[in-house]
Amino acid sequence: MTPRAAVAQLIDHTLLKPEATHDQVAALVAEAKELGVLAVCVSPSHLPLEDAEGVVVATVCGFPSGAHHSEVKAAEAARCVADGAAEVDMVINLAAAYEGDWARVEADIAAVRAAAPAPTVLKVIIESAALDDEQIVAACRAAEAAGADFVKTSTGFHPAGGASVHAVELMARTVGGRLGVKASGGIRDAAAAQAMIDAGATRLGLSASAAVLDGFPEA
Repeated sequence: MTPRAAVAQLIDHTLLKPEATHDQVAALVAEAKELGVLAVCVSPSHLPLEDAEGVVVATVCGFPSGAHHSEVKAAEAARCVADGAAEVDMVINLAAAYEGDWARVEADIAAVRAAAPAPTVLKVIIESAALDDEQIVAACRAAEAAGADFVKTSTGFHPAGGASVHAVELMARTVGGRLGVKASGGIRDAAAAQAMIDAGATRLGLSASAAVLDGFPEA
């Protein structure tokens, strides 16, 4: 298995429940430091984060439906960066994906990319459990064409489900190492996390980070 410390540096320690309080977010940040994870991911209204030195600050955009005007997503992303986010995880327009309008999907992502240019890291949530293989490939290609840094499986809120090994393998194969791949949604133990890493995930979105890390060896 992958060593615990190496896995920790793949983790976005996440709290995106709508009812999450200021105190719960502060506890998330403290736990992230204790666990040695790479990043925390919180809702935009919790930015800027206090006492987040030493961890990367990530947030979400157009979350969780993705059914927002591109201009609104772009404005949200710009505000997030102004409030201290180093990484933005945006949700694609799933309706456009279902309609096969990949130019619209790409333009939506590009609008957010323009509003949050490098060095901000842009991750694109494609909601892979709601897409077939052909749509997953096309969504990844649109994200790459629009200048994204990562493709990400899931919000964790869609009724279709979260990450799967198959989706991560397909996404990793499609982006070919040119983009990162974030597996998120339903990863609750070390075995599931290791399976995602083996499938090609280069980042993990976890809410149960401590429980997951407990299953990995120290070295």
